[in-house]
Amino acid sequence: MKALLFLLNPSKTKNRGTNAPKIRNGKPDGGHEITNRKAEIRQSSSLRNIFCIIAKQISYFLSIFKHIPNLITLGNLSFGIIAILFAFGGNLDLASGCIILGAFLDFFDGFFARLLKVNGNLGKQLDSLADLISFGLAPSVIVFQLLFFGETEKYFSPSSQNFDDYTSHFIPYIAFLIPLFSAYRLAKFNIDDRQTDSFIGLPTPANALFFISIPFILEYQQDGFISNFICKKETIVISVLVLCLLMVSELKLIALKFKSIKWSENKYRYILIVLSVILLLLLRFEAVPIILILYIVLSIINKYSK
Repeated sequence: MKALLFLLNPSKTKNRGTNAPKIRNGKPDGGHEITNRKAEIRQSSSLRNIFCIIAKQISYFLSIFKHIPNLITLGNLSFGIIAILFAFGGNLDLASGCIILGAFLDFFDGFFARLLKVNGNLGKQLDSLADLISFGLAPSVIVFQLLFFGETEKYFSPSSQNFDDYTSHFIPYIAFLIPLFSAYRLAKFNIDDRQTDSFIGLPTPANALFFISIPFILEYQQDGFISNFICKKETIVISVLVLCLLMVSELKLIALKFKSIKWSENKYRYILIVLSVILLLLLRFEAVPIILILYIVLSIINKYSK
C-alpha cells in the first residue's frame, strides 16, 4: 500500500521535515549564516575562557588573604624564638621586648581572622603552638636566667664547659614548669567549648607578661617600691608555682572580646582597660604585676555579680 502511494505522489514523501539547500553559484544557500554562527561561537568561547582565567586569578588572589592570620601567627612564633636566643645570651630586656611584640601579633592574628572570616582548625592549632613558644618557653628561659643569676650572680651560658652549672643549682629549673603548664593549658583550651567569650584559667600571654616585666623593672626601675619585692628569688619562685596553678585552674576570667559596646555587658572590661592605662602611666613596668592581680580580682567579682 505504501509503495503504491509513493508511486502515485512521490513529492509528498520525499525530504519530509527538511528542505534540501538550494545551490547558488556553486555554494549552498545560507552558507554565510553558518559561517557567522561559527564565528560567534568561537568568539563567545574565547570570552568564556578569558573570564575563567580572570576568575581563577581573582580566586587565587583572594586565597592569599586567607593566609594573612597564619602569617601573623608565624611572626609571633618568630619573635618567641628570637626571645629565647636573647635570653640565653643574658639580654633579658631584649628578650622581653620580643615577647611583647609577639603578644602584639597574637592579638592581631585573631583580629584579622575574624575580619577576613577565616575559620579552621589549622589556625587554631598553629596559634597554640606559637603561644607555647612565645608565652611558655621564652618566658621560662628568662625566669631561669633570673633565678640562676640569683644563685650564682651570673647568667647561665649554654656553651659553658663547667658541669656544675647544670647540676649544682636546682632552683632555676623550677622555671620550666611554665612551658609544661602552658602546654596543658593550651591543649585544654583547644578542646574546651566553654571559652568562647571568657577564659577558664589564666591565659598564657597574661602569665608571660607578668614575668617579662621583671627584667624591665630591674633595668629601668630598680628604686621602685615594687622592685624590692617582686625581684626577689623567693617571690619569683612562689609566683611561678601560683601562676602555673592558675593556668590550669577552673577560674573563669574576663576575655577582652566585645560583642557590643554596651556598658552593662562590658562593665568590668572597661574598668580593667581604664585602670590598666592609668597604672601604666603612673608606674610604668611596675604596673604589670598590679594589673594582673586587678585582672584576677575583677574576674572574680564579675563571676559572682551575675
